[in-house]
Amino acid sequence: MTDAQETETQAAARPTPSEDSGPAPVPLTEPREGIPPVTATDGDLARVVERMANGTGPLAVDAERASGYRYGQRAYLIQLRRDGAGSALVDPVACGDLSGLGEAVRGTEWVLHAATQDLPCLREIGMVPDLLFDTELAGRLAGFARVGLGPMTEKVLGYTLEKGHAAVDWSTRPLPEPWLRYAALDVEVLIELRDALEEELDRQGKLDWARQEFAAIAAAPPPPPRKDPWRRTSGMHKVRRRRQLAAVRELWTARDGIAQRRDVSPGKVLADSAIIAAALAMPQDAQTLSGLPGFSQRSGRRNLTQWFAAVERARGLSERDLPQQGQPVAGPPPPRAWAERDPEAAARLAAARAAVTARAEELALPQENLITPDTVRRVCWEPPAEVSEAAVSDALRAHGAREWQIEQTAPLLAVALTATPPED
Repeated sequence: MTDAQETETQAAARPTPSEDSGPAPVPLTEPREGIPPVTATDGDLARVVERMANGTGPLAVDAERASGYRYGQRAYLIQLRRDGAGSALVDPVACGDLSGLGEAVRGTEWVLHAATQDLPCLREIGMVPDLLFDTELAGRLAGFARVGLGPMTEKVLGYTLEKGHAAVDWSTRPLPEPWLRYAALDVEVLIELRDALEEELDRQGKLDWARQEFAAIAAAPPPPPRKDPWRRTSGMHKVRRRRQLAAVRELWTARDGIAQRRDVSPGKVLADSAIIAAALAMPQDAQTLSGLPGFSQRSGRRNLTQWFAAVERARGLSERDLPQQGQPVAGPPPPRAWAERDPEAAARLAAARAAVTARAEELALPQENLITPDTVRRVCWEPPAEVSEAAVSDALRAHGAREWQIEQTAPLLAVALTATPPED
């Protein structure tokens, strides 16, 4: 392949999705039309919008973030490709609002890989699809063992993608040329991969299932803010006392504020392990705190006064203001407690899990895609008053199951809900 276009040799070497074997995978090293310039002005963005609006067929979309480097999950590069329009690389930091692009392609299907990862950052800049096709989810439903973009491209299309820049700091400016090449190649094959997966899903009789899943993702509202996000600090299982929990909360909150002001990943300000170490030790002075793991390094010493102040705030709280050991749980208790608390519910869950697992294996798709484990638990913990296939279908629907999932699992669960504990 030359710098400007894909060679005929590569095109001929591409296997069809149904082939079990074929030529060795062909490395993709250059975009077909070369690396697009980065769009970073309103005028250039207007031209990209016009090109994409005048293109035909689906729109391939990808986003690059700076996870582990910057605060939050904002997009730092947007990649686009559409037949008749070619590819484009857009700097969303320089261009800001991209809602005009979203409006210009209203009604067009967007092709993304792992859409739920990219949709939140796309929504922040005004890009919200009406229709979508998720190639990762399509791969799961089609029964592929490996559904990353690289493995899927190699398995389905016979191309290998270089993935060495996946975890780089995409907030870097200017972006190095090898990173831009990598980014452009990520959308190079998305539409072709989409078409091949659609054909495979249709062959397996699962295309309507996939369309229902894609529609649910596109229609889903933004998730609500996570309650008590500090509870997700790595190592929380070591913290047993409520005042220590308060120290974790205060340190986490202080770190989050510093990270947000500096626009860096919280882990670069203070490691989770340092927060846990301080909460367990509850040091009496800053000097003792500075000797704990994570506080002797430069990042820990830099804000030592603030870290000790956070520990002191936790120490000074009254008993009623201390956080509880666990959050109130909405829904069923952990399954490990079912046998003791409700043996009949435990029997229902065991039967339901076995039935769902067997059906997922028959359909060659992951169990969690057939029906979410949480939905199964909820229905088994609080089954319909009268167990019937229709009543179970209504219960599944109330928990957000799609119609294809209900069709496949309601009959199985209706039987499972009649299971009883084994006799002693």
